[in-house]
Amino acid sequence: MSTTASAATPPSRLALYLQLIRWNRPAGWLLLLWPTLSALWIAADGWPGWHLLAVFTLGTVLMRSAGCCVNDVADRDFDRHVKRTAQRPVTTGAVSVREALLLGAGLSLVSFGLVLTTNRPAVLLSFAALAVAIVYPFAKRVLAMPQAVLGVAFSFGIPMAFAAALGGVEWHLHSVPLSAWALLVANLFWVLAYDTEYAMVDRDDDLRIGVRSSAIALGRWDVVGIMAFYAIYLGLWTALSLRLGLGRWFLLGIAAAAAQAAWHFTLIRKRQRDDCFRAFRANHWVGFAVFAGTVADLALR
Repeated sequence: MSTTASAATPPSRLALYLQLIRWNRPAGWLLLLWPTLSALWIAADGWPGWHLLAVFTLGTVLMRSAGCCVNDVADRDFDRHVKRTAQRPVTTGAVSVREALLLGAGLSLVSFGLVLTTNRPAVLLSFAALAVAIVYPFAKRVLAMPQAVLGVAFSFGIPMAFAAALGGVEWHLHSVPLSAWALLVANLFWVLAYDTEYAMVDRDDDLRIGVRSSAIALGRWDVVGIMAFYAIYLGLWTALSLRLGLGRWFLLGIAAAAAQAAWHFTLIRKRQRDDCFRAFRANHWVGFAVFAGTVADLALR
């Protein structure tokens, strides 16, 4: 009898909020974290210090969580028609739109408080990062490849890391070097790769309800497109990092990342939902390999 009563007990507000921000799915914030930390190490020419490490790690987790709140509110009418997302708390009504937006705003404010402990250039860039993050959920209504907007949003930690690590007091054209923006562009192609894998999972549902995605836009060239995105990302990131002084240990990390990208091809080539989702969820190891190579190279030079 107690088992029946326990099964009927609704989840607590805390449990619902944790479900809303995908607390049990850390792969999402790890995808943002590794390129941000790689940029932070490069900009600092090695160990960036505990303060900046804490700011960008905690800030990444908080902003990814806030982004989930905004995304679920924006997509609540679409999510109920997609098997994978139909039970999200905003979609089911377990968490109200007002609650979700307040939670997202609160998380964003805490993250902004962390950025305020850095410098003015990083603070100013945080406003642009927030704007792009808010725009993304609505981009899938109008853009054929909304993942490009997500790529900018998921890569904005790179110029912010450079701005904070370089320590400028006031904003000027050289607060963020061109190399940082180039790394952002390179990372955008990685986001296109893994989020197209993600979009392949929902392609049938997205076609039915009229949501756009890169998987739909690429059509039968989806697998070729993903592998091209991986190649462009790894090629650009490697070329830029070598110009910034990284060497053989970094190249070992790139080799490990490339090997994983090749493995992903074996997972997605048959376009099976479960395998595509598995490839997406494993992508944070690609970013970790690049980060580990960066850290090792700067430490052992």
